Amino acid sequence: MSLPRVSRFALPLQVAAVCYRRANAQAEFLLVHTNGGNKWTFPKGAPQPRLSHSQSAEREAKEEAGAIGAIEPRHFHLYIHSKGVFWQPGGVQEYVVKAFLMEVRQTRHPEEDFRSPTWFDAEKARMVLAKGREVKYAHELQTVIDRALEHINKAHNGHSRVSAARMAASR
Repeated sequence: MSLPRVSRFALPLQVAAVCYRRANAQAEFLLVHTNGGNKWTFPKGAPQPRLSHSQSAEREAKEEAGAIGAIEPRHFHLYIHSKGVFWQPGGVQEYVVKAFLMEVRQTRHPEEDFRSPTWFDAEKARMVLAKGREVKYAHELQTVIDRALEHINKAHNGHSRVSAARMAASR
């Protein structure tokens, strides 16, 4: 049996925890500062060898944002992300990022102090994620918020229907 072929042009993989909570029937997203501290992003990093991709994303959420909650086992979206700038050594590196939804139940002080985890409503999250980024990458991150909202609302509406059906059946 041969090993699967991987193109030398394949992009490296990262995993992200798209952390959210429901506040007054609206979703809010927990974002963190990038390593450079001048942009906002989702907690993310390289997958850990002994963890599943969702477990790795959950670990990033705890380390970078101090977030603890329930992470979905399957990613809901893939997006392209970049690190670096073309005028510095190493240039720009692109990554494929698997995004996992994580409903945050509590937050603690993050292990990485400089991350400044902050809650944003969906519209403000879309705005701050785009700030300071090339249009291509800004759009990628804004789409993550849009897809997350679709999944959150679908799950919430599904729970509402089940609750309504149970209440009707108990009458």
